[in-house]
Amino acid sequence: MRTYAGIPEDNAELDTSDVMLLTVPYDGTSTWGKGADKGPELFLDASENMELFDIETRTEPYLNGVWMAGAVSENSSPEAMTEAVYDRTKELLKYDNKLFTMIGGEHSVSIGSIRALGEKYPDLTVLQLDAHTDLRPEFHGSSCNHACAVFEARQKLNLVQVGIRSMDAEEMEYVPEGQCFWAHEIASNANWIDDVLEKVSGNVYITIDLDAFDPSVAPSTGTPEPGGLQWYPTLELLKKVFQKCNVVAFDIVELMESPYSKPTAFLAAKLYYKMLAYYHTAHK
Repeated sequence: MRTYAGIPEDNAELDTSDVMLLTVPYDGTSTWGKGADKGPELFLDASENMELFDIETRTEPYLNGVWMAGAVSENSSPEAMTEAVYDRTKELLKYDNKLFTMIGGEHSVSIGSIRALGEKYPDLTVLQLDAHTDLRPEFHGSSCNHACAVFEARQKLNLVQVGIRSMDAEEMEYVPEGQCFWAHEIASNANWIDDVLEKVSGNVYITIDLDAFDPSVAPSTGTPEPGGLQWYPTLELLKKVFQKCNVVAFDIVELMESPYSKPTAFLAAKLYYKMLAYYHTAHK
């Protein structure tokens, strides 16, 4: 049996795990760099080559269990994929008191999972770390495109965006006023983390497009943008969100196969594990 990060099977069973991990190897609507469908496998491979002691928290998060909940392989259309992710997420949310996590795939995979979490938690805040607003109502004939990843969340839930530095003019009307933290403003604001935290509370879904990070940190994404987030400030934000809020789910998307895959895959693996450490520390 393959387990997350190669952990012992005793720490990878449904009954013994605090965390559920769903993978969605989908890359049906990306428009430039292709290869996000290989992201979950790259992530799992990197995780198996990662030390499992977290120095910062002095913990071993895997001891709390990570159950691999399988993969959503539907790829006949963006709409069918979204519905399949939604259905599987709904099934998994029947297991109470477990953290739902997901690895993509392109960012469109988040539409279905956010929809399911939003139905369970009507007061849900979606915290999006991303280079792009992803607020198009539809793109290339589909509302389930990666460029539309959080449009539905903007209409129905509390959306907070961090690291944005690329968008189309039509998206401006959908940007949540006072809740979009532009990358160029973050760069000159020493208090940006506190400002974000003022907008985030209660039940939270964190969705992280790896292009939120600067390409010097995470080069292997479909649409890298200069001027992105750095590693330690991002961890500081995430740690404080876990401390303040009830994080009920998170996903990491847009890891792409390329000649530069390994550094970005390892970043994704470490980021996921750090978030588990913050989650378990906050729930002691």
